[in-house]
Amino acid sequence: MDLQAFLQRQPPDYADTQALGRCLREMVEAGLDQLPLPGGGQTLERFQRLAEVGGHDLGLCKLYEGHTDALAIIQQLGGSPTACSTWGMWAAEPPDARVRVSRQGQLVALNGRKAWCSGAAALSHALLTAWDEQDRQQLVAVALDQPGVTVTDQGWQAVGMAATGSVEVLFDGAEAQAIGHPGDYLRRPGFWQGGIGIAACWYGAAQSLAERLRSHCAHREEPHALAHLGAVDSALHAAATVLRFSASSIDAAPQEDAEGLARRARAVVENSVEQVILHVGHALGAGPYCKDRQFARLIADLPVFLRQSHAERDLAALGKHVINGTWTL
Repeated sequence: MDLQAFLQRQPPDYADTQALGRCLREMVEAGLDQLPLPGGGQTLERFQRLAEVGGHDLGLCKLYEGHTDALAIIQQLGGSPTACSTWGMWAAEPPDARVRVSRQGQLVALNGRKAWCSGAAALSHALLTAWDEQDRQQLVAVALDQPGVTVTDQGWQAVGMAATGSVEVLFDGAEAQAIGHPGDYLRRPGFWQGGIGIAACWYGAAQSLAERLRSHCAHREEPHALAHLGAVDSALHAAATVLRFSASSIDAAPQEDAEGLARRARAVVENSVEQVILHVGHALGAGPYCKDRQFARLIADLPVFLRQSHAERDLAALGKHVINGTWTL
């Protein structure tokens, strides 16, 4: 079964984290989580699959993207994921929630609190960033079904993206395995390549919203709605073009630093998606917000997911990155 056929069989929304977790497990069992690795020559296909899930449901996409990102990272750093497992990728580092590791060879003990742990109550494993005795960042892989792991109900009051259950998790002597060496998470080329995958998720959701407007315009002659459709088309075209260019650039030079590429792609896609939200809402009015459950879910979830971007702070970082560059046609 291909991914699109699988998604068409699923319900229009998911009630809670457990429902998302069950769906992710079914995807794993069907082999639908085996995406091409970034930089392997099929990066665009990876982005397309992420976009497909994003257009179906952003809560599921959040878990699916984290799971497939974790699989890619483990492989990039020479590890081997546990068979038939479902993974979270938890790398948020707020100053009041840090996990510490005590080394015992490749095995480590984890202690501390981790924030923003999407899907924690429904996943089997997690790949997360922690800090060793020399205050170096270390990736660790941990099974979540052990006594030293407590999934709380704290830190998540969201309405949009509510079902992801991105709660805080407590570790008290939990056993884990070090993945790679200290600092590898940020040093590897795949870090910025994966950041573009997030933008592909945003694009997929925006495309799904835009299809409602396209269908509306196909059935009724409304000049203002057509103008909004034109604006949406130009925005999505810009986003799709930069995602395709990014994929081909990664495949052409998989070991190069992709920071500038990723920052630019995310900025373009974020701006395009915000334009889609604006124009679709203006064109269609309150109807789909109130009567189309999948539309209502997407339109509530997407602004929350978009805040995985840091807005002007990311634009400032992009500006610093390109300050000595040139623009050519």
